[in-house]
Amino acid sequence: MPIVAVVSIFNGDINIDTDRLQTMVVENLSAEEKAKLQFVEDTMYAIEDEMAAAGFDDQRVKEAQVLYVLALSDYAAEDGFVSKLVGCFAEDQTDEQLIAAVNAAFGTTLTAEDFGKVMNSIRAVYIDTSGYTDPTTKNNLDLVQWAIEAEKAGWGYVWGTYGEVFDQSLFDYKLEQYPDEVGGYADFIRANWLGSRTADCVGLIKGYGWLNPDTHQVEYGTNGMPDIGADTMYEYASEKGTIDTIPEIPGLAVWHEGHIGIYIGGGEVIETMGTQYGVVKTQLSGNRWTHWLKVPYITYIEETEETTG
Repeated sequence: MPIVAVVSIFNGDINIDTDRLQTMVVENLSAEEKAKLQFVEDTMYAIEDEMAAAGFDDQRVKEAQVLYVLALSDYAAEDGFVSKLVGCFAEDQTDEQLIAAVNAAFGTTLTAEDFGKVMNSIRAVYIDTSGYTDPTTKNNLDLVQWAIEAEKAGWGYVWGTYGEVFDQSLFDYKLEQYPDEVGGYADFIRANWLGSRTADCVGLIKGYGWLNPDTHQVEYGTNGMPDIGADTMYEYASEKGTIDTIPEIPGLAVWHEGHIGIYIGGGEVIETMGTQYGVVKTQLSGNRWTHWLKVPYITYIEETEETTG
């Protein structure tokens, strides 16, 4: 499937009929053009295999593939191209360091700024579960990691969403579903959140509950997490209390009437504050939160389990 490997870099969670797209494109190609596309596919998979063998996660694989497709395709026929490209990557590397290594290896004049512009849209929709304690379960520590990654990626806020990529079709649906809550901010949402992942306050929690760690897709209503609002989630919690009694347990939820956030520990909260703010990190202190709760439907890992397990 020659075209699919190229399309898959950029589509994130956006639904594209890649089989149909492939058919439409390939059926009109000459034998030479089909061979070129096959070479692209083979190179893409070779990059994926060698990056994975070197211990890099899916995000870094995509970075290498983007560099190949957009900047280094003229070098791909050279012997050892894939190994040379993979050799430019290192752990804890900034974009500047990566691009400097690529320029040194291939004699190019790429800029980190241009690379960052391309990657930002990909990073905004990528869900990284590599740092999760146990991706196969739903637990408080991974809820914290989910929230931290959402804040770092700059997720937006759209009423009634829960971590999906906010594409045009979802925008149209939410405009019809919530004409006031979404329609009243349509211009801002279009300018700032279209193409990014978005969630409302309780949607940030539900999105983690509905995340399929194998596909990295948020699958509505799965994993025993019902579609409920912030106040109902507080009502359903079996362990909760007033905010002055909150224990130091990362992954608790903090609540006041009509709104909920995720306590990540150390006096900090991550919440989807509103349409014009998106997912942000705030302080627990102050008078905003009135109660804490253990989120229903997830397991709370004790400190001893975390450190010994």
